[in-house]
Amino acid sequence: QVQLVESGGGLVESGGSLSLSCFPSAKIFSISTMRWYRQIPGKERELVAELTSGGSRNYAAAVKGRFAIGSDSAKTMVRLMMHNLKPEDTAVYYCNIQSGSRAYWGQGTQVTVSS
Repeated sequence: QVQLVESGGGLVESGGSLSLSCFPSAKIFSISTMRWYRQIPGKERELVAELTSGGSRNYAAAVKGRFAIGSDSAKTMVRLMMHNLKPEDTAVYYCNIQSGSRAYWGQGTQVTVSS
């Protein structure tokens, strides 16, 4: 069973930056989409950013211009670079990799932005 291992979360002041990384425990073939989601307690998980197999990048309106999703050419990892962080970005962030009908999820990493 392939697992996604996330790292890079933590506490940062408003206006600061963080970079999250997500590494599969084994090679995932035929990746169609790589995504980052976030979830605040009591709310539904929301899509933050996605990177398609064709190289398109899409972002939620709330993070556009501040966050950037990226991967290496071999798609062995997915990264989320977050700049100008705001208190409302505080959440647990999850990476997701889609391969055909199969979805892989990370365990989540906490990002806390202090005002």
